[in-house]
Amino acid sequence: MSTFGGPGGRMIISKPSPPERGSFPLDHEAECQPIMKQYLRCLRAHRGINDDECRQLSKGYLQCRMDRNLMAVDSMRNLGYQEPEQLNVDSAKGMPEQQVKVDGK
Repeated sequence: MSTFGGPGGRMIISKPSPPERGSFPLDHEAECQPIMKQYLRCLRAHRGINDDECRQLSKGYLQCRMDRNLMAVDSMRNLGYQEPEQLNVDSAKGMPEQQVKVDGK
């Protein structure tokens, strides 16, 4: 027997939450569509893995949207992208130090 609509059979109602960074206009004029398509091809070519090549394309796509006022201007660092110099420094910190053994000492 169904309890739909009966006592105790309440529906759980959740309130919708807005996106973290607000809403942004759609690209109706397809100004950034070519780079978006390149990014999607890159993801397919790398089987869904967000390779560095694909990340650079997604960074370019976001920059295109910011340049055309299709999203709020923000630093790439806030969007999850590191500067190339900082990326090299961070990756070097994570590598174990090489130990050199000197014969006879």
